[in-house]
Amino acid sequence: MEAHDFFLILFLILIVARILGELFARLGIPSVLGELFAGVLLGSSVLGVIEPNEILKILAEIGIILLLFEVGIETDFARLKNAGMKSLVVAILGVVLPLGTGLLTSYYLFGLAFDISLFIGGTLTATSIGITLRVLRDIHMENTNIAQIVIGAAVIDDIIGIILLVFIYDFSVSHEANFRHTLSVAGMVLMFLVLAPVLAKTLSYLIHKYHGRHLVPGYIPTIIISLILLFAYFSHLVGAPAILGSFAAGVALSRRFFLPFGAFLNTNEILLGEVRKNMTPIIQIFTPIFFVMVGLSMDLRVIDFSSASFWVMSVSFISLAFITKFIGAFFIIQSCARNNALIGISMIPRGEVGLIFAEMGRVNGILPNEIYAMLIFVIIATTVIPPFLLKKYFKGECA
Repeated sequence: MEAHDFFLILFLILIVARILGELFARLGIPSVLGELFAGVLLGSSVLGVIEPNEILKILAEIGIILLLFEVGIETDFARLKNAGMKSLVVAILGVVLPLGTGLLTSYYLFGLAFDISLFIGGTLTATSIGITLRVLRDIHMENTNIAQIVIGAAVIDDIIGIILLVFIYDFSVSHEANFRHTLSVAGMVLMFLVLAPVLAKTLSYLIHKYHGRHLVPGYIPTIIISLILLFAYFSHLVGAPAILGSFAAGVALSRRFFLPFGAFLNTNEILLGEVRKNMTPIIQIFTPIFFVMVGLSMDLRVIDFSSASFWVMSVSFISLAFITKFIGAFFIIQSCARNNALIGISMIPRGEVGLIFAEMGRVNGILPNEIYAMLIFVIIATTVIPPFLLKKYFKGECA
C-alpha cells in the first residue's frame, strides 16, 4: 500500500467515525455504536472502500491500550481491590457458564463435532470490556462501584480467556489436551501479574523524580507512550500466542498493571493533571480507530440470512450468550437486583475478543463457513445491544 493511499484511509476512518459518533450521540444512541457502524459502512459489508490490514490493526491495538490506560489512571484502586472477590466470582462464572452451555448445546443439541463445539463455547466466554467502558464513560458512570466490579471482572476474564484460547487451539490442532503448554503460558502470565506492578511502581517513581527537569517539550506523552510500548513488548515474552500479543499487552499494562502507577500519581495532582492534559487528545484520536476496526472486521457478507438453520442456531446462541453472562452477576451480593443486572449487562459485549476466537477457528480450518457466519452474527448482536441497555437503564446505582 502506498503512503498516500493509507493517508486517505486514515482520513476516512477518523472523519466518518467522528461524524457518525456525533450523530448517534445527538440521537441518544451510544456514540461508540456510531464508530462501530462507521467500520461496517466503510468495510466489505457495505461500501467496501477499506479492508483491514496490519497497519490498521496495530493502530487499533494502540487505541484500546490507550483507552484502558486512561481508565486505569481514573480508577479508584482501593475500591477496585475491595471489589476483588465479587469480580472474581463474576469473571469465573462468566467463563464457566458460557463455555459449558455453549459446548453442550453445540455437541448434543446441534450434533456438531467436539472441537467445533469447544470453539463455540470458547467464543461465548469472551468479554469486550473496551466497549462497556466507553459507554460507562459516555454516561459518566465509570467511577461507580458497579464499574469497579466490572473492571476487575474483565481483567480476570481476559486473563482466563488468553489461557483458555491456548488450550482450545492446542486441543483442536492436535486433538490432545496439552496441559503442559497451557500451564506454561498460565505460569508466565501469572509471573507477569506479580512482577509488573513492581516495575510500574518503580517507573512511576522515576517519572515523578525527573518531572520538571526536562528542557525539551513533550516529556509526559513521550515517557507514558514509551512505557506502554515497553509493557507491550514484555507481554509478548510471557508465552502467549503471537496473534494475542497485543491483546495480552492491553490486558496486562492498562487494566491492571498501570493501576499502581495511577495510584502513585494521585500523590501529585499537578503531575496527574499534566498526564491527563497531554494524553487525552492522543487517546481521543486513536480510540475511534479501534472501534472502527471492530466494525470493519464484522463482515456481513458471510451471513446467509435466508437459512432457517442459521436463525435457529443464532437465536439459540445469542440467548445463551446473554443469559450466561447475565446470570453470573446474580451470584454476588448487591444492595439491589438492579445493580446485579447492570453488572451482568456490562459483561455481555463480545466485540473484538469474540472475533479473535472465531477468526482463529476459521483460519485454522476448525470452524466451517456456516458456523463461522453464525458466530459473527452472535458477536454482532452481543456487541450492539448491551450499550443500548446500559444507556437506558444505568441512571445510577442503588445505595
